[in-house]
Amino acid sequence: MPSEKLVPTPIGDARVVTRRARTPSATLVLTHGAGGGIDAADLVRIAADLPGQGISVSLVEMPWRVQGKKLAPRPAVIDESYLAVLAALRPSSPFLLGGRSAGARSACRIGAQAGAVGVLALSFPLHPPGRPEKSRLPELLGADLPTLVVQGERDPFGRPEEFPDDVELAVVPAADHGMKVPRSAPLSQDDALAVIREAVLEWITREVVGNRLG
Repeated sequence: MPSEKLVPTPIGDARVVTRRARTPSATLVLTHGAGGGIDAADLVRIAADLPGQGISVSLVEMPWRVQGKKLAPRPAVIDESYLAVLAALRPSSPFLLGGRSAGARSACRIGAQAGAVGVLALSFPLHPPGRPEKSRLPELLGADLPTLVVQGERDPFGRPEEFPDDVELAVVPAADHGMKVPRSAPLSQDDALAVIREAVLEWITREVVGNRLG
């Protein structure tokens, strides 16, 4: 069963929902995007499946969502809030930091400072839709940590082919920014979530568990 706790930040309490592995080899901390919550399908699937594979997962609902607000504050405030949560949580080492969309951007910006050993970027918003000149690639490359980007094939915030070749990328066929696939897709919605789960599990096993044993 998951555990829940409220964690104070400078802009109010965040809510953290944790599913612990019986004998964890790593901890993954994830947060949501600017306009979504921790009920996003990819976050839910990761949190449900990875603890059974030895990886504890904490989902962080940021204070503005807890307060019922729909719009996120500016990036610096997101980072400050995420760092406050991590300082209070003191996640077991080794831990990986991540999120989806705006949460992925924040994880890239603060991961090294927070002591993470890797960053998981779900639906990284490489640029605003239709504005490729407004690239956020420097944030992604500036993480200075092993990073996995999990990107939908049809994501208007950045299609997989727009990322540099040296970015480790897992592509979800036919998926959009919310990792949703149309009925005409070559795979079901559940299959798309399974692709995400397997990519994340393989990467964590390789980057964290494999390196510790190596």
